[in-house]
Amino acid sequence: MAEDIDTAQAADASLLDRYPMRDEHGGIRHEFVAEIARAVQSADAAFLRAIVAELHEADLGDLIEALEPEDRVSLVELTGADFDFSALNEVDDSVREEILEELEPETVAEGVRELESDDAVELLEALDEEDQEEILEKLPPSERDALERSLDYPENSAGRRMQTEFIAVPPNWTVGQAIDYMRETPDLPERFYEIYAIDAAQHWQGAVSLDALLRARRPVPLADLIDEDRRRVSVMDDQEEVARLFGKYNLVAAPVVDTEDRLVGVITIDDVVDVIEEEADEDLKALGGVTSDEELSDSVWTIAKGRFNWLLVNLATAFLASSVLGLFEGQLEKMVALAVLAPIVASQGGNAATQTMTVAVRALATRELGPNNAYRVVMREGLVGLVNGLAFAVITGIAAVAWFQIPGLGVVIGLAIICNLVAGALGGILIPMVLERVRADPAVASGTFVTTITDVVGFFSFLGIATLWFGLK
Repeated sequence: MAEDIDTAQAADASLLDRYPMRDEHGGIRHEFVAEIARAVQSADAAFLRAIVAELHEADLGDLIEALEPEDRVSLVELTGADFDFSALNEVDDSVREEILEELEPETVAEGVRELESDDAVELLEALDEEDQEEILEKLPPSERDALERSLDYPENSAGRRMQTEFIAVPPNWTVGQAIDYMRETPDLPERFYEIYAIDAAQHWQGAVSLDALLRARRPVPLADLIDEDRRRVSVMDDQEEVARLFGKYNLVAAPVVDTEDRLVGVITIDDVVDVIEEEADEDLKALGGVTSDEELSDSVWTIAKGRFNWLLVNLATAFLASSVLGLFEGQLEKMVALAVLAPIVASQGGNAATQTMTVAVRALATRELGPNNAYRVVMREGLVGLVNGLAFAVITGIAAVAWFQIPGLGVVIGLAIICNLVAGALGGILIPMVLERVRADPAVASGTFVTTITDVVGFFSFLGIATLWFGLK
């Protein structure tokens, strides 16, 4: 057996030398994936265990996604106890669900036991309640109870994100007692940045940072080092608010307390980075009318179904914008140039509105835009629209006259461009603010409303001004 492992390790070293996992752009090399797939299909467990043992959880997650679906579960089963289940938190939701559904509950339960509580909760929360319960039943009562309490907190709350492993000591200890306790206790968190003081009832008393602890002499009472004003979060706080707190006050960890101010967990910077990425990903997808749970690994049917409803809404608004053209049917028949140039006016307004809307949605999400500065920001965006409108009125007007050789057409399209860029700028800032006020997600709904406004205003202003200027009947 030892010879087999040595052989596998030698093969591992040879493989990584010949086929580095990543190329110069950071992607996984095809040759590496092909070699792993070959080992999976030939059930070369010793070789796979040697490979998996050397991979970081993020690299292992990338490898899982690169494999064919039928090889992913086999990789987990063949590597057994050497497989790091935290790697499943690094893959798309659909890939994770596929793997967990195929594995035996006992296998998943054993993997969950090796994870920190926050990683275990993240792994389990994607499953339905029946599957969660089946896996939790395989865990020891104390571990099961802790995970169930975390899963009972609302989705996207601090209670879901926190890890329940932390170091808490009485405030009447000395520095020496605290250091001895950390040295002698075997089941401390894998990584921590501060220790916390609590009373006999688990109530929060304050925090002591590790740098302050290590700089102090052993006889110094912890009470002299405790920061009672240390910023902390509630289990019910939204994870986005927690991430904002970390960014604003440069935190690397924050204690989590329940409604009775008892210390129940801690959130660390690695969890906050994940939250920031998730929220940015969600907002970006929402601006494009894509559901937040869409993943690259989803099937064609799943993606098409998820995008259909929003495309249907866009179709309805497109008909509304087109109905404006119907009001000027006679004018369009008399001057073909109007039909050719009308989309330019609408398009420019739409692009300007999208720029403003993107800035507004992000500012609302980060709380940079609020009642105190709303008027100033709205006026600024309106003036930006006016300035750009004047510039593009000149450019577009000259191009239109040169193209169609029709005197006055440049003035008409120039005025329409000004109207639509101002309308787009104001719509791009006001619509997200209104949606935020009525507690709708500005990222999800703004795009359709703003596009409709710029199309309607663009068509109506261009064709209306043209009718007045040229006297078209």
